[in-house]
Order: sequence, then C-alpha cells, then structure tokens
Amino acid sequence: MIGKANGLPWHLADDLKRFRSLTTGHATIMGRKTWESIGCALPSRQNIVVTRQYDYVAEGAIVAASLEDALRRVLLPPPAFCIGGAELFAVALPRADLMYLTELDLRFSGDTFFPVFSRGDWQEIAREARRAPPPDAFAYAFVTYRRRSD
Repeated sequence: MIGKANGLPWHLADDLKRFRSLTTGHATIMGRKTWESIGCALPSRQNIVVTRQYDYVAEGAIVAASLEDALRRVLLPPPAFCIGGAELFAVALPRADLMYLTELDLRFSGDTFFPVFSRGDWQEIAREARRAPPPDAFAYAFVTYRRRSD
C-alpha cells in the first residue's frame, strides 16, 4: 500500500530525507495526482508530470503525455525516478532496473497500491532496518533491489 486519499497514511521524517537525498539532482517523474498531492515543484530536481490532460499546466514542471514522453524529456543525469502514483508505477516497473523501497512492518489502510512484482526477478542489494519513533514505533526498512539479469 502506498497511499490513502491522495496522500501518505504515515509520516516518517527519515523516509522523506532519504527520498530527498536520492532524488536531488535528478528527474522525478510523477502522475498528475501525485503532483497535486505534493502541491509544488520539488526543489533541485527536474519535475515531470505525466497526464492525459492535453492542456494541463503544472507550474515549475514539464508536462508529458506518457512515461515514454517523460523519459525523452529528462535533462538531468541518470537515474530518473518514477515517484508515483500507482498507475505510473505499473507502467514504469517493467522498464526499471533499480527500486528504492521503504518496506513497513505495519499494515495501514489505504486506497492506492504498489504493483505486485515477482521477487524472484529482483535481487536485494541493500537493506537498512529502522524503527519509527514513539508513539508509533513500528519497524521499517530502506531496501534497494536490482533487477536480476540472469
């Protein structure tokens, strides 16, 4: 689960810091709803919004008609980051060779889900275990996966 009511159902300051560290200096490709939930351009990144609305305006971002169109518009060095939502993740996942995930050891209710993927197609190359501060204190981990080439 990755979202609820066009937002995150949890707040992890370290997760937001990691996201900023990973994506700064790179392109962030997102769907329209993700763009609208963020509310502004992410600083020090190339913001690209994918939407089917041909006249959509996203101040501080480039608007693209598809993931392929967005990838053609990337100007910053690799990697380009697909940051959501679910529909865009589903289109991007077959093209991805790396995934940076935050895996939570607690169930949240939500209405938006990361696409199901075959773990056998991916190799875990890094894991950093963490614990949310009280009062929540649930376990989570920053995990990096690389697509298997064999």
